[in-house]
Amino acid sequence: MRLLLDTNIYSAMAAGGDSAVENLIRSAEGVVMSAIVVGELLHGFRAGNRFRQNLGRLDSFLDEPQVQFLAVTRATCDRFGVLMAGLRDRGKPIPSNDAWIAAHALESGATLVSRDRHFAFVAGLDLLVP
Repeated sequence: MRLLLDTNIYSAMAAGGDSAVENLIRSAEGVVMSAIVVGELLHGFRAGNRFRQNLGRLDSFLDEPQVQFLAVTRATCDRFGVLMAGLRDRGKPIPSNDAWIAAHALESGATLVSRDRHFAFVAGLDLLVP
């Protein structure tokens, strides 16, 4: 199974001590990192006092052969627009960044791993909440 890690899951893995998350990632066939998640992480790193350490850890993770960085494409944009409109029409909006992340998970066919339960509102999304 290929996993797309949400920001809270990457953060749990990087912090260590969450064996369920660490085992899940180790057992994955591959890991997908959305550009949106990376942006959220970089924002968080800049708010903290260990920017270089956190950036180095992230860069090393992204360089792993089983990790794929997923950029935003025109197809991603279209999927995002459809997804947001559908959620709005059903009265189940989610944060915009999370809609982008869901669009990437759908586009890549990866299982999204997140602790944010509002992803369950996204039709067709394969979600895993550890």
